[in-house]
Amino acid sequence: MSTLAIVVSLILLIVLAYRGITVLLLAPLMASLAVLLSGEAGLLLPIYTGTFMSALGGYLIKFFPLFILGALFGQLMADSGAAHAIANWIIKRLGTRHVVLTVVLACAILTYGGVSLFVVAFAVFPIGAALFRETGTPKRMIPGAIALGSFTFTMTALPGTPAIQNAIPIPFFHTTSFAAPGLGIIAGAMMLGLGTWWLQSRASKAMRQGEDYGHHPNEKIDIAEVPVIGTVAAFAPLVMVILLNGLLTYWILPSLDFSQLPEERFGALDPNSMLGLWAIIIALLISCAWLIVSRWRHWVDLKETINKGCFGSMLPVFNTASEVGYGAVIASLAGFVVIRDAVLSLAPGNPLISEAVSMNVLAAVTGSSSGGMSIALSVLGDDYLRMANAVGLDPELLHRVATIAAGGMDTLPHSGAVITLLAICGLTHRQAYPNIAAVTIVVPMITLVAVITLGTLFGSF
Repeated sequence: MSTLAIVVSLILLIVLAYRGITVLLLAPLMASLAVLLSGEAGLLLPIYTGTFMSALGGYLIKFFPLFILGALFGQLMADSGAAHAIANWIIKRLGTRHVVLTVVLACAILTYGGVSLFVVAFAVFPIGAALFRETGTPKRMIPGAIALGSFTFTMTALPGTPAIQNAIPIPFFHTTSFAAPGLGIIAGAMMLGLGTWWLQSRASKAMRQGEDYGHHPNEKIDIAEVPVIGTVAAFAPLVMVILLNGLLTYWILPSLDFSQLPEERFGALDPNSMLGLWAIIIALLISCAWLIVSRWRHWVDLKETINKGCFGSMLPVFNTASEVGYGAVIASLAGFVVIRDAVLSLAPGNPLISEAVSMNVLAAVTGSSSGGMSIALSVLGDDYLRMANAVGLDPELLHRVATIAAGGMDTLPHSGAVITLLAICGLTHRQAYPNIAAVTIVVPMITLVAVITLGTLFGSF
């Protein structure tokens, strides 16, 4: 009965979220429903207070700084003109010869440097639309190009990316954002290569059949005026994020004395589980400060930029934290043991397969890579680490497989990121979703299989 209760609550969570009801309300309600249907009505309030809210608060303690600094950095890059300048620089270098690759790389460079994918979509779409119109390339290919550059390899595969998806596994596996760098680079190259090939081949075929940019009478491309900034100044903050993250991860933080952290007054912190997070936080913080100070005389309204960036992080972080709270309640129910054992027994000798399945399923349910990964690791992370240690598997491999897997089924039609991207581009699911699915679901799944195979054969590298 408890297992059935979990399934019912999950189905309702998916259906109601797809209909637009906020997860902030759905998560506690569906968690409560699962408790009631499990026959534990008398424990409803203690479970809500002690389990749901504790898990929600614990997630905020770990990851709130990353969400707010990431959103602030993205807004500073947008309002300083840096994001626009970088996109323009790439377009001038590649021109009209490779319009799909141009848009993909513009998005990739910005997101790998720490700019929010939504900020990137708003910044790149007007420029990409003008380029696609000029070359007669079908407009319906633009969302796929933006999604490939923003939602895939720079978010989950490339080592060192400051994306929240690459940070979530750190405290669970005691890794860093540079976990399994060789496999990450191979995965990134596969996603970029296969995804670009798919989009370019589809575009070329459509153009040979006579399709052009298309008639879009309701299209309003507003290329807002942004401050002028030099190319070097525009790239500097992105380079700072990556370099500082590397320096802090491998040299600066490991050289410091954190022997007192296990004491109770510091919350009995394990420094090995936090160094990777601290490195990203400090890198983003310094880069934000650099942007503010270096552009001090050029801000149109710095207070508005800072407020908009910070407030923009509130909904994503609380949505994800609420989903983690839901996952914690589900994990506390007796019926979850059946589900957990089924997932963990998929491949007893290879936890990578079980991990990949759980990440994909939960990312599909939540429509969010960070939400699905957070739930999976909060309830199964210890089991995966134990299984990996038992078979001599490097936790860095667990980290990289988790991030790539979470970026697989997270872009189903009900995904908030997909819906927002289509709204920005002024297109429907019917027009553009097939190409989005190809480059953000099919290509990452092929890449995931390759990474698991390589990791199983050769280990982490």
